[in-house]
Amino acid sequence: MPPNLERVRALRELRARDPSDPFPPYALAMELAKGPETAEESVAVFRELCSGSPDYVPAWLQLGLLLARRGDTAAAREAFEKGIDAAGRTGDAHAAGEIQGALDALGG
Repeated sequence: MPPNLERVRALRELRARDPSDPFPPYALAMELAKGPETAEESVAVFRELCSGSPDYVPAWLQLGLLLARRGDTAAAREAFEKGIDAAGRTGDAHAAGEIQGALDALGG
């Protein structure tokens, strides 16, 4: 399913309006991840979000999953490991377990 371009536009506007809010870029990256033609932009948005909001745990999980789907296992592993660290810093044991499961599923 390709991304909804109207939703992409609205999320870009929300992101520009409040750059400190991590949810609009997260939602934008999730929407962009729906299409192969926008997946690279999705990775870039997730990386920017993770860099600027390193404790936004869901972004690490979704970045890792997207990278794994794209076949970049090493980068996915790194994202998952950073997500587990972030979950530990924020005290989110459930998220840490979920990300650990995704990391374990990578194998190797």
